[in-house]
Amino acid sequence: MNEIVIRTRDDVADFVGRQPMTKSGLGVVLIALGGVFVDAYDFASLGIGIPGLRAEFHLAPSQLGTITAIMGVGAVLGGIAGGYLTDKVGRLRMFVVDLICLVVATLGASLSPNVTTLLFFRFLMGVGVGLDYPVAFSFLAEFVNTKRRAGSIALWVLLWQVAVATSVIIALIIHFLGYSEHLWRFAVGFGAIPAFVILLLRGKYMWESPLWTANYVGLPEAARLLEKTYGIKVRVEGALGTMAKTASTNYAAIFSGAYRARTFLVSVISLTQSLEYFAVGFYLPSISAVIFGNDFVYAALGTLVSTIAGVIGGLLAAAYVDKLGVRRLIIAGYCIVTVSLLAFWWTAGSVSPYVSIMLIYFFIFGQTLGPGSVSASLAALSYPTLLRGTGTGWAQGMVRVGTILGLFFFPPLLAWIGLSSLMLVLALVPLTGLLSLWLVRWEPVGSRIEEVIESGAIPGATPAT
Repeated sequence: MNEIVIRTRDDVADFVGRQPMTKSGLGVVLIALGGVFVDAYDFASLGIGIPGLRAEFHLAPSQLGTITAIMGVGAVLGGIAGGYLTDKVGRLRMFVVDLICLVVATLGASLSPNVTTLLFFRFLMGVGVGLDYPVAFSFLAEFVNTKRRAGSIALWVLLWQVAVATSVIIALIIHFLGYSEHLWRFAVGFGAIPAFVILLLRGKYMWESPLWTANYVGLPEAARLLEKTYGIKVRVEGALGTMAKTASTNYAAIFSGAYRARTFLVSVISLTQSLEYFAVGFYLPSISAVIFGNDFVYAALGTLVSTIAGVIGGLLAAAYVDKLGVRRLIIAGYCIVTVSLLAFWWTAGSVSPYVSIMLIYFFIFGQTLGPGSVSASLAALSYPTLLRGTGTGWAQGMVRVGTILGLFFFPPLLAWIGLSSLMLVLALVPLTGLLSLWLVRWEPVGSRIEEVIESGAIPGATPAT
């Protein structure tokens, strides 16, 4: 059995950063991202079930917006609180807590007898997914080697698209079985099954991050986890062997002079990519209905086909972000999104509906190629271990603010100005993201975040590579 010697926390970070990805390691990555699957499945299944939901509870547009946006409110609180707790209590504990929330919330929402109960469980669902993202992205940033780290985090979009496709297929099965009247209940409730399976898998195959342990518990415990994870012998040497890092982990730290510019960039990218996607993506079945007609099958198939564009974009992002950098991919994605939105507005009513829906698919491709996927990599890799949960938690909070804006304001705006004009308004969102990238030229891929915090020479914004 190979033996390594660790004397400092940097030795742990360097060792982890050099380890090749194995099949079992890829399995751990997918299990860590399992909460994304549950979130996306719930997102898509509720979107598909909107007509039935509206009819059952006789919802006005503002009420529908509240039901869809309340999950975002819970996710803002869950993300910000969860990020802080992820740094304080560890990655593994939060992995378990958030999945329990998701199982309970999914079942509760599907069985809700009235709007008030539904709102409560949608809020709890938001808290659960808000808790999950910071811990998942933080864990991956500390588990995967440096050459594959950004791409592994970006895989979350691939799971998202697979989950959307799964929800559509299940909804179609429910529809053809003759249960369309309560389709949204069956579709949403089914999401408790993958949530429970992921909870069991996390309990069996995952354990604490050695890098977090080295910083917060001590090197001896980190050595034990390295031995368990990689099947090696680890010897701890030096005076620091029994010491853990003590630091004040709070949100003020990520807004300090050292990190202020990075946090600004992470905030703008997270908010804008979420706003544009949830404004369009959640209501893709409704958009398909506007283009093709109100038949449920057309709306569902339109959503299903969109996942092909999402999978292609997500795979390309995961494959190339570690080579090209997050900044280049985000710029490319925002440009594609802007062009697709403007083209939809310009050609609305004068081209075939099939051209219009292809522009929406082009939008989804740009979103998953760039800001939608690698914004998570930007957040997780812009902060060291001591602040990573806090930083990604803040980013997740901004994602959910964008979610709230997109979900709450889309229904009344769609009713007021129409679909084509709404696309023109939405084109301002990616342009805002591009402006932030011009102001702050930070590229985390290739940067050694753990080293710079120890030396104290942390630039707020560094030249892009």
